[in-house]
Amino acid sequence: MKAVLFDLDGTLIDTAADFIRIIQAMCKEEGRDIVAADLIRTQVSEGARAMVKLVYPELDVNDPIFLAHRQRFLDIYGADIAVDTNLFEGMYPLLQELEEQHIPWGIVTNKPRWLSEALLNALNLTDRCAVLVCPEDVAQTKPNPEPMFLAAKNINIAAEDCIYVGDHPRDIDAGRAANMFTILAAYGYLPLKHKDDLTAWQADCIVNDVSELHHKIKMLIKAS
Repeated sequence: MKAVLFDLDGTLIDTAADFIRIIQAMCKEEGRDIVAADLIRTQVSEGARAMVKLVYPELDVNDPIFLAHRQRFLDIYGADIAVDTNLFEGMYPLLQELEEQHIPWGIVTNKPRWLSEALLNALNLTDRCAVLVCPEDVAQTKPNPEPMFLAAKNINIAAEDCIYVGDHPRDIDAGRAANMFTILAAYGYLPLKHKDDLTAWQADCIVNDVSELHHKIKMLIKAS
């Protein structure tokens, strides 16, 4: 293994607290029942549409009113993107060790580029990240393997020599389709309908915290 690629939200960076803050504030503004933090967390990896749908379940996602609420959510988030956000505990030492061993690490995400770049800038990760692939960079996003192949190409490493870490079935599907070694981050924002049987995702490995992830990556790199 010669490189490590991560999904962003729920895998590399713990962004849930900021999404919870914004969604619950929207509920209060609208006089609606407050959506539980745990439920919001399960929808983070599903994107802005899924989180906003928790506040306005009666609206069709293509309704102009819903789209306006979604844009307001994104604007609020983008303006204050890292109030309570940070890397998952233990991730800084992992990244530092990769860098010391000259193992490039990068990100393949379905998060829009303007938000991804703002988040990396806020956490001082921009110059450390070897590659960032976002939806705007490809014709087809995860679970299609196109973003995975692009990331590998951009760091000049064969896809089969990359590890991919994610917390959603589409992450594992995309990584497997690109012949990468896939690691399921069970500490992440597992979607409700897929969290009861993690073995069904068919990842090469499942880790329950970043410490396990660090150990597994270290062993894979050593073995190669």
